Amino acid sequence: MAGYPRGMRAVWRGAISFGLVTIGVRLYTATEEHDFRFHQVHREDGGRIRYRRVCSVCGEEVAFADIAKGYELDDGRMVVMADEDFDKLPISTDHAIEVLEFVPAEEIDPIYLQRAYYLEPDKAAARPYVLLRSALERSGQLAVVKITVRQRESLAMVRAHGDLLVLHTMLWPDEVRKPDFEFLDDDVEVRPQELRMAASLVESMAGSFDPGDFSDDYTEALQKVIAAKAEGAELPARPESVDSGEVVDLMTALERSVEQARSARAGRGSAGRGSAGKGSAGRKSSVRKKAKPA
Repeated sequence: MAGYPRGMRAVWRGAISFGLVTIGVRLYTATEEHDFRFHQVHREDGGRIRYRRVCSVCGEEVAFADIAKGYELDDGRMVVMADEDFDKLPISTDHAIEVLEFVPAEEIDPIYLQRAYYLEPDKAAARPYVLLRSALERSGQLAVVKITVRQRESLAMVRAHGDLLVLHTMLWPDEVRKPDFEFLDDDVEVRPQELRMAASLVESMAGSFDPGDFSDDYTEALQKVIAAKAEGAELPARPESVDSGEVVDLMTALERSVEQARSARAGRGSAGRGSAGKGSAGRKSSVRKKAKPA
């Protein structure tokens, strides 16, 4: 897990409001991405591609300080919005996290979840903050809230996460697309023996989720390719496909998969016993290298 440096700037300040209780808090982005940042370049010489901000009306290049947000109406007219226009919006969630209700955690479909934020209490609000966190943890409930961040009101949820409260912004119902696939109209039958074998496969591959058990193979491979090209060395060989090309029926594929999963689990068990007392030597590599900007 990436560290969160002290003194990091909050992206929002306000208060959690539920009933007659108000908790002053600050909002911090909880996640970060370490993707490679590529630049658009000229294929011939590697020169960076530059873009000019040009007005479509007067043809002049526009300084960034002179750029505003605009909304185009159906009749083609453009409504130009100034920063103060957003500050005057008639809403109550610009500096408040408004608690709407408390619901069981399992009732919120993860498809609605967006970004995660840490909530830090103001010094004077530590006690009610801990009280709310403890109440959520004990009850197994989540707080459904509304908040305005970066000029957009979002539905969100607040949950207990260790010693902290974490806020997840959510999509509005009309922002989640309804699936419309042809196979949903078909009456697909699954044989009982196939279902039993599939359940056996799930059981044989079951485990406890630890994100540290997994590594970003794509990023590691990309780092190797970039390093090789930078040194003018031969590119790393691509692993051979494990697909044998043999066509098997579903039941046979399930049976073979169960056998492989059980063999793999038995192998991990033997390796674990052999490495007892050696710390985490038997675990998968979990270190994800931070991508260096290009």
